[in-house]
Amino acid sequence: MSDQLISELEAAGQHRLADSIRVLPQDQADRLALEVASIDLALVTRLVDELVRTPAAQATPDIGPARVDRLPLPGGEAAAQHRRMAFEAGEQALRDGRVAVVLLAGGQGTRLGFDHPKGMFPIGPVSNATLFEVHAAGVGATRRRYGCDLPFLLMTSRDNDDVTRDFLEQHLMFGLQPDSVTTFVQGMLPAVDPLTGDILRAAPDRLALSPDGHGGIFRAMERAAILGDLEERRIDLLMTFQVDNPLMRPADPEFIGAHLLAHAEMSTLVVAKRSAAERMGVMATVDGRPALMEYSDLPDHLAARTDDDGGLTYWAGSTGVHCLDRGFATRLATGQAAMPFHRADKRVATVDDPEPAAPNAVKFEAFMFDALPLASATAAVEMARDERFAPVKNAEGADSPATCREAMVARAARWLEQAEATVPRDGDGASAHAIEIDPRFAQDAADLRGRIPSDLVVDGPLLLRD
Repeated sequence: MSDQLISELEAAGQHRLADSIRVLPQDQADRLALEVASIDLALVTRLVDELVRTPAAQATPDIGPARVDRLPLPGGEAAAQHRRMAFEAGEQALRDGRVAVVLLAGGQGTRLGFDHPKGMFPIGPVSNATLFEVHAAGVGATRRRYGCDLPFLLMTSRDNDDVTRDFLEQHLMFGLQPDSVTTFVQGMLPAVDPLTGDILRAAPDRLALSPDGHGGIFRAMERAAILGDLEERRIDLLMTFQVDNPLMRPADPEFIGAHLLAHAEMSTLVVAKRSAAERMGVMATVDGRPALMEYSDLPDHLAARTDDDGGLTYWAGSTGVHCLDRGFATRLATGQAAMPFHRADKRVATVDDPEPAAPNAVKFEAFMFDALPLASATAAVEMARDERFAPVKNAEGADSPATCREAMVARAARWLEQAEATVPRDGDGASAHAIEIDPRFAQDAADLRGRIPSDLVVDGPLLLRD
């Protein structure tokens, strides 16, 4: 294998890596060769040419106000009627068994001070249930409600796949049938030298590899033969969401239905930004096509722009939740619709520079939202932030476990009051007691009606679960 691989490396301009395989002891050379064989060398070669050797060709164009416009969304009674229709269409798609959910679960809880996969982080305000359990409970509740299989697919990473699988098995998949839960591993790409494009090594017999970005999900699903399996099962809709957002409803009928009513190939769930400075990507129209602008790419003067009513022009913040047609996902996976990659200059420990003081490497990442301009039609679906979005990203402050639990309690309190229960409030208007509603007990306020006595008074911490 080494001779053929060395020839391929040399043909790709990776002479330094080829020489390393030649001079290493046989056992190390074999390990390094196996790692090299596992990467998509043709893709790496293309990315080096495009993003390292000729980076000017990929420079981000200037963004002017005439080229970025607020994405129009409906309002008023027309919107309410549309949402009722969307909910019904989504429910029918679920009953027909057309939907699978994909959970992006490759991240670690490092920023939370949690040295485990983020999905294992305990978030339940009363139960201390983990993020994985909350999402699995939502999948199980949806299956029972609509009598559907609803495959539950989890994209892990090379670093957390084994731990995630063990955790799910130890907890018996949180009540889900084991064969209905599938994990697949996100792809990896090597870091390269920012000047020469040489593939870097983390050790003599190991490449300096990193995940290829959440946009690599489609290629990863294709490698795992998942897309073909879904096609055989006549599942044609995928809903993808992030593990760090416990308010998100897996296979949300309204979101799926809105996607269907728009005849879209890819849709994005958005919420209103709290302020111009909030670090959220925003939906906009770029060069006449819907796209998602990263907050770092939107100039401050545009981010702060307001309309005649004083609201933000670029208000539609992305939640990282998408709905896609399986056929579109397959085109992305097979390269028929080419996903762009981005260059990120990072500090990477290498065999030649174990403790770099400054960025010494280029990593390549693909972002799922970059598929939006490639779709024949798209939709942006706005939902109430306090119903659907409370991510856990930081140890303290905004988007922290504390703010997430507050949002979970606040939503549970609203649902209880809509069901005519009494929820004591403190001086700030928040619930005086911790409340948690397991998705298996109720997935929305309508579910809760009839499941609790109307004279219920919350007089202490309350956990509602089957």
